[in-house]
Amino acid sequence: MIIDSIQAAIGHTPMLRFTHHHFTEIPEGSAIYAKLEYLNPGGSIKDRLGTYLIKEGMAQGKIKEGTTIIEPTAGNTGIGVALAALEAGLSTIFVVPEKFSLEKQALMTALGAKIVDTPTSEGISGAIAEAKRLHAEISDSYLPLQFENPANPAAYYQSLAPELMEDLGGDITSFVAGIGSGGTFSGVARYLLERDPSIRLIGVEPEGSILNGGESHGHEIEGIGVEFIPAFLEGLPISGFATISDGDGFAMTRKLAREHGTLIGSSSGAAMVAALAEVVKLPVGSRVVTIFPDAGDRYLSKDIYSREEY
Repeated sequence: MIIDSIQAAIGHTPMLRFTHHHFTEIPEGSAIYAKLEYLNPGGSIKDRLGTYLIKEGMAQGKIKEGTTIIEPTAGNTGIGVALAALEAGLSTIFVVPEKFSLEKQALMTALGAKIVDTPTSEGISGAIAEAKRLHAEISDSYLPLQFENPANPAAYYQSLAPELMEDLGGDITSFVAGIGSGGTFSGVARYLLERDPSIRLIGVEPEGSILNGGESHGHEIEGIGVEFIPAFLEGLPISGFATISDGDGFAMTRKLAREHGTLIGSSSGAAMVAALAEVVKLPVGSRVVTIFPDAGDRYLSKDIYSREEY
């Protein structure tokens, strides 16, 4: 395949099927299907979002020639937006809590972005506040704000969800995926439920996230977990939330790399732990769909594959 833009390589990622042969916990006849979103050119599912945010901003007249894009991000959305902005000739500023990986910040910088770090103690809420301050200060700037922008779930409703249905011929028992901004989860879930209301929805979070009623605190798993309930989840008939420890998430991340060759991030490991817990509850012949959102190479400075304490 020959392409004329890196944007053309986004999407239509493969699905990796896991059966009893790969994990004995999976009942014979059932399967887990993982959408390999880390194979997008920017290394994550957020390439889809970045492209959509820029396209929608332009269509609404909020982005013009010379507009500066400002966004609070843990990194992957920034990389996706930077890819799209680069093609459109736009400048980018990303506000990132210090705790998030240096590799993601380096990748955003490599794509021409300016990085503004905020204190780890303030979490993503602090990054949002700083991004809003910069937006007010910088003329001709645009703040997509993925945490509030309906284009976030729409991006996945329009692109990822149809691919999942096509990949599996519409035969899906459960959808199990991590929740951060809630955009991916809600966009995909709404599309799936419109076509089959019986599909179970399982949200995945790390310990330290609040979806299951726990107290908010720090965690090592990146890319998922919330300090506040995402508005995008409102009205969704979620069957349950799986709260995964750093230890279990990282152990599965290492197992998937060493035994299955998937060089993924820790949120993918957490999703797989949750998918395994879900598939054993279901009738034989069930099909559980999950997502591996990003690549592990952006967490090497955190010893993602070697930290035996996790």
